[in-house]
Amino acid sequence: MRGVAPSLPEGVSVEREGPLLRVVGQFRGFVTGPRDLGVEGAALDRLIQAQRDYFAARGEAVEWKTRGHDLPADLPDRLRTAGFTPHTPETVVIGEAARMADPTPTLPPGVTLRRVTADADMHRVGALEEKIWGGDFGPVAEDLIGRVASAPDQIAVYVAEAAGEVVSAAWLALRPGTDFASLWGGSTLPQWRGRGIYRALVAVRAALAATRGVRYLHVDASDDSRPILERLGFTAVTTTTPYVWTPDTPRTPDES
Repeated sequence: MRGVAPSLPEGVSVEREGPLLRVVGQFRGFVTGPRDLGVEGAALDRLIQAQRDYFAARGEAVEWKTRGHDLPADLPDRLRTAGFTPHTPETVVIGEAARMADPTPTLPPGVTLRRVTADADMHRVGALEEKIWGGDFGPVAEDLIGRVASAPDQIAVYVAEAAGEVVSAAWLALRPGTDFASLWGGSTLPQWRGRGIYRALVAVRAALAATRGVRYLHVDASDDSRPILERLGFTAVTTTTPYVWTPDTPRTPDES
């Protein structure tokens, strides 16, 4: 699961540098590697600097995804020294898809679930994320649009709606060739939390995953969602922390 999806949106490519996989062409760069990079000390510093410099030349930010059990153990310290900033840690949890599955979960009165594929709905998902978390989530909408267009059988986006308003959204990312699928999103408007919508979105995505032969579900869980997921039967296995480097002068949209 540390690799990248076999089908990527148009314009997104994967490059390898040493032990690393580097994803280029999405809303920000992405770097990941095996549990043990097999590189230490000054050689690791040079590898980190090479990723930073690569995306600096593109005028783009880059996320280096770390896990709590990665080696070498001083990787986070070396990332910080190179100018990468740690973002909020999350807990990696794993559960059995069949155990969570329910294709018709119970919902609060007036709330419906719908799987969506239209561009307009992806922009509604982005708008929901902005409303909840602030910032610009337009790139998330564009990323979802690209993934649905390139591999519609590998992603399933769901919205929960009430009176025509999107009150929660989440998506399932399937990984052909593995026993796993990943749950992402799961953001709910504050006034709609605590009513079972998040659990319903887990259940309907788990049901779809189970019909596709998926055995396990994986989530990078926030502190808010982790207790809910553990009550549903997920088990914590490690942590993950994104380290992000951002250029002083980002590339403007009209630059190539």
